[in-house]
Amino acid sequence: MFKKQHLALAIAATLAAGSAQAALETSVVLKNETARFIKDGIRTGEATSSTDTTGAGKETFKFENTAKIFLNDELDNGMSWHGELNIVRDTKAIDGYDGHETNTQKDWLRELYVDTTAGDWDLRLGKQQVVWGTADGIKLLDMVNPTDWSEFNQNAPADARIPVWMINAEKYLDNGANIQFIASEAAGHKIAGLNASGDSGHPFIMKGVDSITGKVNGFLNVSPALAKVATTFVTVEDQGGFGGATTYGLVPFTSMTVDYFAATTWDVGTNGYLVTATAGGANTTAQSTTMDSYTAEDGFVLLNIMANSGGSALSGLGYAGDADLQNNDVTNLTSRPTSSTTQWAISNPKSAFEYMYNATFATFNTFAGNDESNLSGAAVDNDAHGAMTSTYVKDYPNEAKANLGFRFKNTTSTGLNYSVNFMNHYDSNPYVDISYHDASDGEELTTEIRGGTAALSATAFGGGYYFPDGDVLSRTSSSLNTGGNANVLLKNSAGEYYGAALPVPGGTLSSNGVEMRYTEKLNRINSLGGSFDFAIDTDSNPVVIRGEFLYDKDTMQPVVDKRLLSIGDLEGALTPQKADMFKYVIGADTTVMTDMMVSGQFIQFRNLDYVNESRTCTTQLSASVACNKYTADAATLSLTNGLNQAEENKEFYSLFLSKPFGDSGEGRWNNIFIYEEGGGKWNRFDVEYGFDDQLIGTFEVNKYFGDENTMFGQFENASNIQVGIKYLLQ
Repeated sequence: MFKKQHLALAIAATLAAGSAQAALETSVVLKNETARFIKDGIRTGEATSSTDTTGAGKETFKFENTAKIFLNDELDNGMSWHGELNIVRDTKAIDGYDGHETNTQKDWLRELYVDTTAGDWDLRLGKQQVVWGTADGIKLLDMVNPTDWSEFNQNAPADARIPVWMINAEKYLDNGANIQFIASEAAGHKIAGLNASGDSGHPFIMKGVDSITGKVNGFLNVSPALAKVATTFVTVEDQGGFGGATTYGLVPFTSMTVDYFAATTWDVGTNGYLVTATAGGANTTAQSTTMDSYTAEDGFVLLNIMANSGGSALSGLGYAGDADLQNNDVTNLTSRPTSSTTQWAISNPKSAFEYMYNATFATFNTFAGNDESNLSGAAVDNDAHGAMTSTYVKDYPNEAKANLGFRFKNTTSTGLNYSVNFMNHYDSNPYVDISYHDASDGEELTTEIRGGTAALSATAFGGGYYFPDGDVLSRTSSSLNTGGNANVLLKNSAGEYYGAALPVPGGTLSSNGVEMRYTEKLNRINSLGGSFDFAIDTDSNPVVIRGEFLYDKDTMQPVVDKRLLSIGDLEGALTPQKADMFKYVIGADTTVMTDMMVSGQFIQFRNLDYVNESRTCTTQLSASVACNKYTADAATLSLTNGLNQAEENKEFYSLFLSKPFGDSGEGRWNNIFIYEEGGGKWNRFDVEYGFDDQLIGTFEVNKYFGDENTMFGQFENASNIQVGIKYLLQ
C-alpha cells in the first residue's frame, strides 16, 4: 500500500513546508540501567559445548546508558509533529545488542509522525505506537505494533513496543463512539537468538529458539554436524568397516539403523573390520577414547567416538581421521551428561542420534559428502567432503504489503465500555520453515522416502547389501513404524539424487552438495477480538471487571512428528502448521487500604487445531518406542526435554499490586506475580522514586522459578536485580 521511505519523505516535506512554526520544544531524558544476575548456573544458549555446565554465574549483564531526545513543534493549519531520537549504548551486552539496531527498542529513530486532520478525521502519519490492549503482563489485543522480547517480559510495554510506520485515522461519531482505521508496516517481534548467530551468551534465549539456532542444541548446527558424522562413517566403511568396503558408501546399509548400531556390541577385529558381536548394549557406560585395543565395545560408545573425534580414534582401521569432521562435543549429537559417561536412551532422548534411532545408514548417505574419491577403495581424501551444510535466512513480506486494522469503541447507557477489533495482518510472531536445497543453484529439493531392506543377519552384518530401491512411501505410511523400513533420499527436478553415492540403481547422482535452509517467515492471519470493562459499586471501593478476547485464524504453530524424526526426515518432522487460536483474559481491579491498586487476572490460550496423535514404533531389535505427532511448545521445546509438547489449553493467573508512597506520593512500588500452568512462575517487584522534578531512581527484582520446561521457569538462572537512574532535561 505504501513504502515507509516514501512516507518518511512525505512527512519531511510536510515539516519543511510549515511557515508559521512556533518555537521547537525539546526535552531530554538521560538514563542508566545496570542489571546483575542473582543466581549461579548455566542459562539457555550459554553453553559452548554439550558437556559445558558451568555458566557465567552472578555477573553484571547490563550497563545501558540511554539518551532520549523528544521533539515537538506546531505547524500551519493546526498541524503538529513529534519525534523521538534514541541513543543507546550497553557495554555489557553481547554483540548485536550493545547499541543501535533497526526495528527494535534500540532503534535510533523511535518515533516520527505528523498530527493533522482531513474533514472530521484525525490523522497521525508516521512512525508511531497504537495501543489496543491493556492486560497486565501479557499481550492480547495489543497487536498493532510488534514487541522487542530481547529482555523477555521485563521492560514496560511502552518501551518494549516497536514503533512502525503507519497511517492512523480516527473519527468520533455523533453518539460519542470512536472508529479507527490502521494501515501499518508489517514487522516481526524481536526475539533473542532467532538469527543465524544464535546470540550465544544472551540472557533471555528461550529453549524453543535455542532448538533452532543454538550452538549446542539448535538444529541449524546439529544438522551439518550429523552430516559430518555420516561422512566419517562413509570413510570408515571405505576402509573396511561394518563388514567390508564397497564402492557404494553407506547406500547398501538399508538394513542397519542407528539404534541397531548403538544397541549392539561391536569388535574392531584384527582384519580391520567392525562386525556385530551381540545385541543389547548397556544404556550407560564409562566413556572410551579409542578403539585401538580391538576389544568389544558398546555401539553407542563407538558412535560417540566417531561423532566427536571424526574417526581419529579408530586408528585400528588404518584411518587417521579428519579434524574437519570432528564435533568435539560441541553440538548435542550423543548424550554425555559428564565428560566420562556416555548414554543411550531412545525412550527418553536427550541428544540428536537418540531421536533418530530408526534412521538407516542409507539415509545418512544422503547427508554425507559427495566426493566419490572416498569410495574408490584407495587412499581417503580427507579434505574434500561436500557434506550437507545449513543456513538461516529471513524472508519477510515487502513493505508494500501493509497490515490493515479496524476498531470500534463505544460506551452503553449502563456504563459498559466495549470495543470490537479486527486486523488482517502479518502475525508479528515469526515461524521457521525447514527445506533442502541444492547448495550450488539453490533449487528446492524433494524428499523421497523409499523402502528396500532385508532381514538382518543373525550373526553379523555384511552377509548382503540392499539398496533403497523399494516402493516410495508417504509420510503417513504405517510402514514407517518399523525400524529399517524407510530410507530418506533427496532429489531435484531432473531426477538426480544427492549424497555420497548413488542410492537407487539406474538413477543419476548430482555432483552438487545439499544445503539445509531454515527460513524465518511471517504468516498472514485474521484477528478478531474485543474488550469490555464496567464498574460495580460496592460499600467500599468500586470493582472494575474487564476482559479481552481474541480469535486468531491461521497462526503458525510448531508440530513435531517423532516417527518422521526417528527415520531422519528432519524436514517432515519439524514443521509449522496452521492453527486457529482463541485467547482471552478476565480481570478485576479495585483499590484497598486507601490507595493500593489490586488487580487479578485469569488468562487462557486455547489451540482450536491442537495435534495429539499417539503412535508406537518398533526398532530393529523389537523395542517399542512412543513416536507421537503433536503440537509442540514453541517457547520451550528442546532436544533436552523430549521436544516439549504444548498444552491444548494453556492457563495463566496473575496478581498485580501498586501503591504510592512518600509524603507527596513521590514514589510508587509495583509487584506483579504470574503463575503458568505447568509450574512456571515470575515475580517482578519494582520501585520508582522521584528525588526532585528532574532526578528519578528505579529499583527492580525479577525472580523466575518453577519447572524449567515452562515459559517462565526456563529463565530461573536469569533471575536478576536492576537499578537505574533517570535525569530529565527540559
